[in-house]
Order: sequence, then structure tokens, then C-alpha cells
Amino acid sequence: MLLVTPFVLTLLGTMLGLEVCHRIAGKVSSATDLYYPGSTSYAADNKHYAISSSQASMCSVEPGSAEDLGIILGILGETNTRFGVKGGGHATNQGFSSTTGVQIAMTRFNEVTYDCTTQTAVIGAGNIWDDVYKILNAQGVNVLGARVSGIGVAGFTLGGGYAWLSNQYGLAIDNIVSFELVTPSGTITSVTEASDADLFFSLKGGNNNFGIVTRFTLKAFPQSTVWGGSASYSADNISVFTAASAKFSSEVSDPKAAMIMTYGYSGSPAQLSLSGMMFYDGPTPPGGIFDDFLALPSLSKDIKSRSFYDFIMSLEFSADNDRVVSNDIPVLDYSESTIKGLIDELNHSASTLFTQGASLTAFSIEPFLPTIFDHAPANSSAYPSSRERAVLLTNLNFQWVGESHDSVFHAAAGAFTQKLGVPGAPRYPNYAIAGTPVKDMYGEEGVRRMEATRERVDPRGVMRLTGGFKV
Repeated sequence: MLLVTPFVLTLLGTMLGLEVCHRIAGKVSSATDLYYPGSTSYAADNKHYAISSSQASMCSVEPGSAEDLGIILGILGETNTRFGVKGGGHATNQGFSSTTGVQIAMTRFNEVTYDCTTQTAVIGAGNIWDDVYKILNAQGVNVLGARVSGIGVAGFTLGGGYAWLSNQYGLAIDNIVSFELVTPSGTITSVTEASDADLFFSLKGGNNNFGIVTRFTLKAFPQSTVWGGSASYSADNISVFTAASAKFSSEVSDPKAAMIMTYGYSGSPAQLSLSGMMFYDGPTPPGGIFDDFLALPSLSKDIKSRSFYDFIMSLEFSADNDRVVSNDIPVLDYSESTIKGLIDELNHSASTLFTQGASLTAFSIEPFLPTIFDHAPANSSAYPSSRERAVLLTNLNFQWVGESHDSVFHAAAGAFTQKLGVPGAPRYPNYAIAGTPVKDMYGEEGVRRMEATRERVDPRGVMRLTGGFKV
């Protein structure tokens, strides 16, 4: 009689998982490749921005066509096999784009083409925004994408997408013309407002609940030289920096101007530092917009006129192989009192977390104009749940060493938002910590509409075999 031990169950699971991998390999075309532990391609397919987001899959697969991706989804659904779908791998929630099952790496969906007649760009879901910007820069156009280097196209766009150009054009999802989607049944379809209004709505902010997007058609806009970069400052300047941040948020109304201001502790012993990313959609900003920041004595500064691509490549945010948790803190304004409240809570968190292996505790305030949600009609997208009032993003980022401390940092990130976030304000899917209720992102009415759509396009629940915020 076979004794069923945890080891036996694990071994059986491994054998069944490998059988699924072998079955996929036997069904897909030569355009697609599978990789197994020990290969460099397998390691690359499973690697994420944060080591805490990575998992060891049974195998990884790089589909070379939408048709092959449909075959893969069909097999995964038939065998009830867990899977992950990785674009850029920047998700900070483990299991959202990683898996211990079959890892799908979208690397080969790397198309970037611009149509000057329709003024649209077709962007493959496996791209990194860096590569998109480089190609479009040569053609003098741009689309709404990530604000720092290294971010993947798919997760950013499907989660909403706040961009440097958002004050002018709205969110990334507000500028989507169509999606190419491989449905859970394996069918390849083009989703537009006209072809399927409910699915089009649900994909705009609804992440990976409805299939796998292989490419996006986005509105493109003329792009010339921009001005911007980043500067860092010592904590001695915190009062002036905070006053300047509050003033920028409340007084600057030029839609071509944008900023991200960061307060963070790092080092040993932990030291507070300040930084500002500045952007102006033009070769030189008018006087008065960034003057307060430029007048501050800086520890480092790289701000100048350059191409949009060069601007993005100057902005990098690294986890340095640490464990990471992020969360969003929605607020209604960035007054000095609001910012000081965030600083006080950061000070409190840092005093505890740096005794638990923290390497970074930081928050970034992201001011946008009150009109940011006016670039698309009400109920045109799953996120935000309401466009009646603009909610300002605050991105919380904790990094640490040591898996044993995970629960401490996750609890601290949740408590930070619970204490300072505005109740009832839409939560941002791309920043929100795992476990955030989907109704807090999409609203009860939005969730009902998304649930009905999911039941129609995925009646077998294939997309529930992968992680993410599920409706």
C-alpha cells in the first residue's frame, strides 16, 4: 500500500505538471518554445522585478503566435493547471504574473508599428515601454505609457495606466482603440467598443480576468523634445520641499507639466532623502512651474531638454534583488497637512521596519490635474469606479531582505493605507496590495458588469487558474 505523504503528493504534482508541459510542446508550432529549470531562458521567463514576486514554475513557454497561445490556454483549462502570464514582470504581488504551474512569457509579442493614416500604434503585449518609446521616438510620435524605465506594456495598460501625458490625454486605457484578445476558449478576437461594449469596458482596468491580450491599438500623439529628469535632496530641505510639493499640486494648471515627489528612508543607519521627477512636454518649461525645486540645493541633478525616450531612460526604479510590497494610498489633495501626515506615518513605519530588515521605506506623491478623468466618458472603463472626482495616487513602497519578515511588511503596508487613505475612493489596481477587494477598485456596479462579462467569455473559469484581482 502506497503511503501518501506530502513528498509523494509533491512528486505526483510535479509529474503531472511536466506532463502538461510536454503536451503543450507537442501541440504548438515551431514558433513557440518551452523551457525547463536549469536553462537561461527558463530563468529569464520566471524572473521578476522583485524576488518576492518570482516563483519556480514547472516550465516556461514563450508563445510565438496568438494561435499557439490559444492552444496553450486550451490545454491549461482542460487539465486545470495553474499558470501565470508575464509581460514585463513588474507586479509586486506574488502570483499575479508568476506561478508554480506553467509560466507564460509574452516576450515574443513585441510588435511596435505606427500607422500615420489612423494615428494609432499597435503595441505587442510582451514589450517593455523602453522599447516602445525608442521605436516611436524615431517617428516623432508617442503613446501613453509608463513613467520610468523597465515597465511592461501589458500590466501597466490593463491596470489603468497613469502617464506623463495623462494631464493632456487621460489614462492609458482612455486611449485604447482595440485589444487583440485570446479568449479562455482559445479564440482570437479583436475587441472594440463597437464589437463588444461590455468586454471593452471590462478590459480597461480589469487586468487578466477575461483572457490574454496579445496586442493593443493605442491613439498616438505628436511628440517633440521634452524637458525633465530627476533631482535628489537632503532631509534638511524637507520643509521647503514639502511646501513646494503642495504648491505644485494646488497651483500648477499647465497640462504639459507633471511631477513625482518621493520621500524615502534607506541605508544603514536609515537616512531620509527626498527626490523629485520633473516633466514638461516641451523643450523648456515656462517660468514659475518648477522654480521652487530648481532653487533647492541638490545632492544630484539630471534635468535637461532631450527626447522623450532619453528622458524615460534617465528614470529607473530598482528593487536591487530585495523583497517588495507596494500599496496605494488614495487622497483628495496634496496640501501640506496631507503630506505631513504621510511623512509622520512613514517615520513611524521606518522606526519599526528597519529593525526587521528593511532596505527602503518610501512613498511617492503623484499630483494630477482635477480634470484627469474628464478625457473619457463616465462608465467607459472598469477603472476608475467613478470619474466624478479625481483621486490622487500615492505609491507606497517597502523593500526588505528575508522572507521570514514578509508578513510584517505586508501588514505595515496595509495599515498605512487603512490609516491615511480616503474611504470609498477608487483603489488603483497597479499599486494595490494583494487582497484589496475588487469592489474598492471598480465599484459594486462595475463588478457586477465585469462578473457578467467574465461568466460569458470564461464560463469554465480558466482565468481563475492564474492570479490577480479576480471578479
